[in-house]
Amino acid sequence: EYAKKKLNSGAVKSEEEAVALAMDRLAVNLGREIVKLVKGYVSTEVDPRLSFDKEESLVRARRIIAMYEEEGVPRERVLIKLAATWEGIAAAAELEAEGIRCNLTLVFGLVQAVACAQYGAHLISPFTGRILDWHKKQTGKDVWEPEEDPGVVACSQMFYYYKKFGHDTICMPASWRPSRGPGVDFELDEIRALAGSDRMTIPPPLLQRLADAADALPQRLQAKDAASKCAEAAEWGGGRMSEAEFRFRLNQDGCATDKMAEGIRAFVAETDKLQAAIQSRF
Repeated sequence: EYAKKKLNSGAVKSEEEAVALAMDRLAVNLGREIVKLVKGYVSTEVDPRLSFDKEESLVRARRIIAMYEEEGVPRERVLIKLAATWEGIAAAAELEAEGIRCNLTLVFGLVQAVACAQYGAHLISPFTGRILDWHKKQTGKDVWEPEEDPGVVACSQMFYYYKKFGHDTICMPASWRPSRGPGVDFELDEIRALAGSDRMTIPPPLLQRLADAADALPQRLQAKDAASKCAEAAEWGGGRMSEAEFRFRLNQDGCATDKMAEGIRAFVAETDKLQAAIQSRF
C-alpha cells in the first residue's frame, strides 16, 4: 500500500520503481518489528541485483535508512547489508562516512576481508562452512581436523589480520559445518575452533547444543597472538588496496571468486521470486 500510494501520488514515476520501493519497504517493516525484540542491530539487505552497481546501491541504502528513520528507528540500530564486491565495498565506504553502518556479506577470502576493513566497513560476515564446502569439492577430502578446516583457517586469518594492523571492523563468522564429517558430536567443530571471534552468527539449535555442553570452551582466537599468527608483514596495498589489486587478488582466490558468485546468484534468485510476488499485487 505504501508503494501504491507513492505511485498514485506521482512520487515514483513507474510501476517498476514502485515495485522496488515496495520491496525495500517490506524489508523495513520487518526490521522495524525485529528492533522491538532485540537490543542490537537489525540487518537489511540492499537488492543483491545491484551488487555491481555502486551508485544505485547508495540510492537504495539511503532510502532504506530514511524509511527506518521515518519509523523512529535510528540509523545506529541498522546495518545495511551489501555483497563484498568491489562496488559493494566502495558503496560501504561512502555510507560509513555518513554514519550508516554496513555489513559486508558473502566474504570467502582474505582479500575481501582486508578491503572491507581498509575502506571502513563496520562488520563482515565470512561464511566458514561454505568455504569448507568449496574445499571438500576441490580436494575430495570430507574429514578435517577443526583447526585445519579451511573455513576455520580463513576466518582465523581475517581475525588476526585485523588485530595485527589495528582494524576495528568486526569479524562475525556464520554458516557452520561439522569439520570431522556428519554426526551430532561434530556439529560444533567450527564454532569451537573459532571461539574468541569478535562475534558469531549461530542458529538457535547450535546455541542450545553449546548451552547443554558440559565440557570447557577455551578461547582459541586471542588478539595478543596476532603478531605471531598473522603471516602478513605489511598491510596489503599500503593500507588501502586499489581496485586493480583487489580484483587481481580476488581472481587468484578460487574459493572467494566461485562462492561469492554462487552466493549472489542464489540471493538474486530469491529476490526475483519476491519481486514477482509483489508485482502480482499491482
